[in-house]
Amino acid sequence: MSAQDTNQSFKLENVFNVKDRVALITGGGSGIGLMATQSLAVNGAKVYITGRTGEKLERIIPITADITSKESIKKLVDEISSKESKLDILINNAGISSTTYETEREDPKALQEELFHNKSTLEEWEDVMRTNVTQLFFTTSAFLPLLSKSTETQHGWSSTVINITSISGIIKGAQHHFAYNASKAAAIHLTKMLAHEIMTSNLKIRVNNIAPGVFPSEMTAKESDDKQKSSIPKEKYESKVPASRPGKDEDMAGAVLFTVANQYLNGQTIVVDGGYVLATGTV
Repeated sequence: MSAQDTNQSFKLENVFNVKDRVALITGGGSGIGLMATQSLAVNGAKVYITGRTGEKLERIIPITADITSKESIKKLVDEISSKESKLDILINNAGISSTTYETEREDPKALQEELFHNKSTLEEWEDVMRTNVTQLFFTTSAFLPLLSKSTETQHGWSSTVINITSISGIIKGAQHHFAYNASKAAAIHLTKMLAHEIMTSNLKIRVNNIAPGVFPSEMTAKESDDKQKSSIPKEKYESKVPASRPGKDEDMAGAVLFTVANQYLNGQTIVVDGGYVLATGTV
């Protein structure tokens, strides 16, 4: 074999090959979910998404599902199973934010009023945890047989689960929204637990999470255009993020393709944040 033939394996289309892989992305119609959807679809993957989508690509198939309901998750598994013999990639992206608080209160009574009386409800905390944490567990576990089929039928490929978490689950500050940050910290730890237990069950399914910093989405920009794309001003983050800007679609695409394709990556948190955590510090 010539050196030229040997070097073929290092080409981008081989190192990050997702052609003909079958993927499911929850909340894949906007924000970071749409970035992940496009990065896989334009590189040849067949992508099912739950949620809305603006620009329809040939290899993107929308499905209606409520991932906070076990019954709906079961129906989603049945629907994918009726169409596909395996699932190569599961990206658990759907999530919600939570109420923000003004925590700059020096008087304990004033802080109590803000945190306990004014806005906090047990129901909101439960909704955030159910959407950002609990559904990761149930969606992943429900798709284990279909994910296993991917590994069994494709030599050298291990199927992958990617949970989209956040740097909000890593840093020590609440960023004015306690429930959201607590849920993302729980999601990061849940990723590690799932990766460990799946590994000890001898299932060749990798579980990792991507923890984004500031990226344009409906959650950060509060809106999106007719193509489900959002934008946030660069100037707002010049002094907050060492990279002096929010993340771009291409930054997330690179992280997704790396995490999907790297067969030696398991149980890890991939931080994509322009250096924010580095500057802010962790727990």
